[in-house]
Amino acid sequence: MLIWPIEQVGLLPLQAITIFFLVIVAIIILASSIKMVYEYERAVIFRLGRLLGAKGPGLFFRIPIVDRFVKVDLRVVTIDVPKQRIVTKDNVTVDVDAVIYYRVFDPVKAVTAVENYIYATSLLGQTVLRDILGQSELDELLAKREELNRKLTQTLDILTDPWGIKVTAVSIKDVSLPESMLRAMAKQAEAERERRSRIIVAEGEYQASKIMAEAAKAYQEQPVALRLRELQTLLDIARERNLIIIAPQSLGEMGTIIGLASSIKERERGKGE
Repeated sequence: MLIWPIEQVGLLPLQAITIFFLVIVAIIILASSIKMVYEYERAVIFRLGRLLGAKGPGLFFRIPIVDRFVKVDLRVVTIDVPKQRIVTKDNVTVDVDAVIYYRVFDPVKAVTAVENYIYATSLLGQTVLRDILGQSELDELLAKREELNRKLTQTLDILTDPWGIKVTAVSIKDVSLPESMLRAMAKQAEAERERRSRIIVAEGEYQASKIMAEAAKAYQEQPVALRLRELQTLLDIARERNLIIIAPQSLGEMGTIIGLASSIKERERGKGE
């Protein structure tokens, strides 16, 4: 029979509790030391306030309490710029809202160069939107959106490059005009359509006058053609019922012409009955 001294018997539970406590602490420290970031993320690590660099993707180790890390998302982020009231170059007040697409290409700069790169990019986008669109006239704002989008993208990308941010696109979503301006534009469009219609009618009359002048010149050179045209006119008139035809004596054989017209008239009347 194994007999333990009384002193050792009292120490056994204390040693077990100590070992168990140390194991728990080791597990907690190990769990807090191992971190993981996804493929589209990076962890910017600081040790006692000094920059160590960016880690990831996958697992990485850090010293608890000593190391601190900031997780940065590298995917394309969308910012909905709130509606901005802008006065255009021709003194028209409009409300414009836009969308900014950007991504972080340097996580270290995004953390160390600016305090909050998301908030800073949003505010900078609003400022650039007001500045550039304020230099454009209303017609350009409505008709040249693609050109303005490219200009906004290039300007904002240059300004955010020191922050490690790449602006991929800026798109103007909507341009809201005042009610008075909408009515004025409707009147302008109606006046423009009226102007085009009058121009078309005038061009048609001009072309018709040129053709009639050429026809008159041809009749003057060929009197026989003019005589045939007169006869054709009488035949057309004779097709109408209850009409009295009065023609000048210069037409010659009026009896023959009128008889021919009467026969055509009687023939058409018989077909009608």
